[in-house]
Amino acid sequence: MRTRLRHLRHGPRVYTWRAEIHHLRGSRDCHRCVRVRIWGAGKTGQALQADLLSLALGPAGACETDGSSPRPADVRAVLAYALRHGWNPDRRGGTFALTEMLHGETFTLAGFVLTDRLRTPHGADPSERVAAAFDLGEQG
Repeated sequence: MRTRLRHLRHGPRVYTWRAEIHHLRGSRDCHRCVRVRIWGAGKTGQALQADLLSLALGPAGACETDGSSPRPADVRAVLAYALRHGWNPDRRGGTFALTEMLHGETFTLAGFVLTDRLRTPHGADPSERVAAAFDLGEQG
C-alpha cells in the first residue's frame, strides 16, 4: 500500500506529514488510533510523532468502522503544540514523540487523546481512556 504524504504551511515553512491508521485492543473493545508523523526539514530532519487515540464511541467492535481521522487543522494543532514544547524540526535524525506520559495532561485535540499504547504495552488502557473522556464530555 502506498503511503500518502501531505503538506501544510505553518509560518514560513512547509511541513510534510502522513497519518497511519491502527487499531488498539483495550480491556473492553478495540479502538482506532492514528499515528501522525511530521517532518519540517525533509526526511533527514527530526520527525515529530503523535499517536492519537480516537474518542469516538460506537457499538462494540466498531473500531473497524470508526472513520475518525485528524484533519489538516488538527495536524497543524499537533505541530504548533510540539514546536512550543521542544520539537526542533531542523535537528538531524531521530523522532520527537508527543507521549501520553509527558504531554497527555496539557495536549488537547477535539475527538482525540495521546496514547502510548502503540509504542509500548505499558501505555494506559485505551478503553479506560475513551470511557474517561466520555465521562468528562471530551469526546468528538
